[in-house]
Amino acid sequence: MRSTPGLARRLGTVDAVVIGLGSMIGAGVFAAFTPAAQAAGSGLLVGLAIAAVVAYANATSSAQLAAAYPTSGGTYIYGRERLGPWSGFLAGWGFVIGKTASSAAMAMTFAAYAAPPGWERPLAIAAVVLLVAVNYRGISRTAALARIIVAAVLAALAVAVAAVWAGGTSSSPAGFLGDGLFSHGWYGILQSAGLLFFAFAGYARIATLGEEVKDPRRTIPRAILIALAIAAAVYAGVAVTLLAALGPDGVASTAAPLADVVAAGGWSWAAPVVRVGAALASLGALLALIAGLGRTSLAMAREGDFPRWFTAIHPTFQVPHRAELALGAAICLIIAFADLRGAIGFSSFGVLVYYLVANLAAFTQPAPDRRYPKFLQVLGAAACVVLVATLPLEAVLAGLVMFAVGIVYRAARLRRRASRS
Repeated sequence: MRSTPGLARRLGTVDAVVIGLGSMIGAGVFAAFTPAAQAAGSGLLVGLAIAAVVAYANATSSAQLAAAYPTSGGTYIYGRERLGPWSGFLAGWGFVIGKTASSAAMAMTFAAYAAPPGWERPLAIAAVVLLVAVNYRGISRTAALARIIVAAVLAALAVAVAAVWAGGTSSSPAGFLGDGLFSHGWYGILQSAGLLFFAFAGYARIATLGEEVKDPRRTIPRAILIALAIAAAVYAGVAVTLLAALGPDGVASTAAPLADVVAAGGWSWAAPVVRVGAALASLGALLALIAGLGRTSLAMAREGDFPRWFTAIHPTFQVPHRAELALGAAICLIIAFADLRGAIGFSSFGVLVYYLVANLAAFTQPAPDRRYPKFLQVLGAAACVVLVATLPLEAVLAGLVMFAVGIVYRAARLRRRASRS
């Protein structure tokens, strides 16, 4: 790795946990259960359990690697160190390109909840500018805002859950399970697991911030698993509440299941609270995404896979400010000229490649660096491959195109570098 300025270690365990939660308890908790119910009915509970197990397997790989390589970049660095430069590049490329598009979609999701008609794009761009400005001022500011957002989102979820259980559930035991946990078959359950896995996947954001965490070999593994455990408990509570109030058919037929839950519980006055919670959840996920994208871009620039211009560290705020500004500008341009809410399946493809590389990299670690048994890495890698099979064909094709462009891009950079030497 080339010698470049490092980032300051300012994050403690609580800060890292909150940033991870901000990524996981994002807009997905307000929206992911509808398509999961459409795919699996009440079997989404089985899908949720599968997703949690897969997330745990992937999280242990990330935690084990982060303890050995406590620097910015996450799986990009792990892939380079354990599997070679091309593996690391593919993981980093899929993350940066896919999640840049996801960031634009997340900003538009926020605006869909918060903006008056016709003002969605301007408000989405304003949200990106604001969050880039917060990140620019230092990781401590990012963590402070993440605490506020996570607390508000959890409060909104608590209101929605209380609305059901305080007034009694609307669904009978038979209605709760619909036609049975397995009525939609295992393919539907795996589809729901894939949808819910992506909602869990934000714990990787903690690993990408490895260079800014105090005592990283101890803090990062703890923070990843704590954040995952809290998120899994929240998702399980919300899933049971939704099925108890609406039944699987009711969850599958609404685009805003938590808002409908509030109405079913007789607390219609709380519907605006849920909408605010959903808007803030989108912002929380976007905040953590921008931070993670900046650090991964910094790592890729240090290794020559992105322009060296991105390696600059702000002397006062200790952030990769050029990378963050460039990514913020790219996200704003996407928002201004495209609507990717229905066309970012390649991001899901990229996430699965990212975790596949992480699991393979962790599998190769020597005994002194191992914290978890190898079967967890085998399980995580196999699950990534299986979940790819549940993606729509368009998402797979878009993902393949994205990686083909990345391969051509890196090959051209290597050829140019070789011609100069």
